[in-house]
Amino acid sequence: MIGRGLVPVGLVREGALMRWLAGWLVWLVPGFVLAEAPRPNVVFILADDLGYSDLGCYGSEVETPVLDGLAREGLRFTQFYNTARCWPTRAALLTGLYAQQVHRDALPGVPGGSQGVRQPWARLLPQLLAPAGYRSYHSGKWHVDGPVLAGGFLKSLQTKNDGNFFTALGNERDDQPIVPAADESGYYVTKAIVDHAVECLRAHADEHAGTPFFQYVPFLAPHFPLHALPEDIARYRDRYLEGWDALREARFRKQRDAGLIETTLSPLEREVGPPYAFPAAIEKLGAGEVIRPLPWSELTPEQQRFQVTKMAIHAAMIDRMDREIGRLVAQLKAMGVFENTLICFASDNGASAEIMVRHGGHDPQAAPGSAATYLCLGPGFSSAANTPFRRHKTWVHEGGISSPLIVHWPQGIAARGELRKTPAHVVDIVPTVLELAGVAWPEQVEGVAVPAPAGKSLVPAFGAEVTIERESLWWLHEGNRAVRVGDWKLVAAKGEPWALYDLSTDRAEQIDLASKEPDRVRALELAWQSQTDRFTKLVEQTLATQPKAGGKRRAK
Repeated sequence: MIGRGLVPVGLVREGALMRWLAGWLVWLVPGFVLAEAPRPNVVFILADDLGYSDLGCYGSEVETPVLDGLAREGLRFTQFYNTARCWPTRAALLTGLYAQQVHRDALPGVPGGSQGVRQPWARLLPQLLAPAGYRSYHSGKWHVDGPVLAGGFLKSLQTKNDGNFFTALGNERDDQPIVPAADESGYYVTKAIVDHAVECLRAHADEHAGTPFFQYVPFLAPHFPLHALPEDIARYRDRYLEGWDALREARFRKQRDAGLIETTLSPLEREVGPPYAFPAAIEKLGAGEVIRPLPWSELTPEQQRFQVTKMAIHAAMIDRMDREIGRLVAQLKAMGVFENTLICFASDNGASAEIMVRHGGHDPQAAPGSAATYLCLGPGFSSAANTPFRRHKTWVHEGGISSPLIVHWPQGIAARGELRKTPAHVVDIVPTVLELAGVAWPEQVEGVAVPAPAGKSLVPAFGAEVTIERESLWWLHEGNRAVRVGDWKLVAAKGEPWALYDLSTDRAEQIDLASKEPDRVRALELAWQSQTDRFTKLVEQTLATQPKAGGKRRAK
């Protein structure tokens, strides 16, 4: 039985022990998979700004044979969600709580966000797994508050320099600055992330064979700036000449034929551009840039070529990420642990409509995709990346919050190539891993009560298509808000009224039923507000007792 012989640290009360033992019973239910499987190793791979349709197995033409293979031999979730933005998703992924609960995203009238600091009781997954003997390693982006090693990871490569994929300058190893090599001509951050992950795994095999591990691999790709290796760009240089309209149609057909979606294709929202205005950046990027997803036929030849090139680089970054994941998979096989390793792949938000120029600026004379350039995908091809949904990163419409989720575990999941349509969210990852590891959620940390996890274990869905019962799924980011209860979703962009959609037939969010279902709107709005009020109270209690500079507590 999974976790046999392991009683989680802290289960000293009879009730907690009985709940933990009851959780084991799922492994004895007829039809479930491998009741005698040992606790799995866990590898969680996170892409950055990857759209719902950007993998081959989710409808794309981008060559992703490694991830497609994991999907073919495992599961694909069709309704998996993130938080619409990078740092809230990472907080939710590693804590099992909404980012707002742990002060990593703002609430109405309460500060938070990328500079917010988690409460001391808000432990990360490596800290929760450590008492069960797991060793944890991190390779890639962090974007969580505090040093990486303080979060329970034993080794880390933190790729802090997110403005240049071709240098290690500014990055950290085990929370200490890296001194780049004198010759970095062969450096590319996507490769470097997997180099470090493979190094961690090799050391684990040499020094801790038989001990379970958690390897967290958050890539920067395909986040802007669009930086890719020339040979990777060459494979896609002319792939997108037909434009984003044709690409969306082609991806939609593949998704529909594969059974991934049961909806219409949302039309291009030509009035919706980047979420933030940077007019100086648009001027630097030149006449080829387009800030609205206009019909492809309305673009000039110069604009079409510029946009095609950007999409080629975006595809090249995804292609390279898949190739490097192949090296990671090969290492797991070489160690003899591939069969009993739970591999998960997801994205931190939808594809991005942002257009900006940061860091070292943009040289229009340099080769597109090189270190001297600073390009962003923009709303046209971002709309294609998020096929068939509306909107982009930062919005909480389906395009901003829908992610692929591939789950692969040969020794623990009997299904091969199946779809799971139960709605799920990044807050579900911690409860899922803890169940498989035989670890109980802590009721207290250092004498302070810990809220119940916001997520639910997805383990039942590994065995069969089931409904994960939950109160709701909830979103809030920069004034964009949404709540989902069952198949009904209430959503509003900042400053706009609520709209109501039946996602069982309309995940493209095209038919607003708010005027026809006023009672349902009120009920869902109440559910959203109730959740918001609970989170606000929790964070305000923390802030009221938090020491200020000089040692004085905040006034209540």
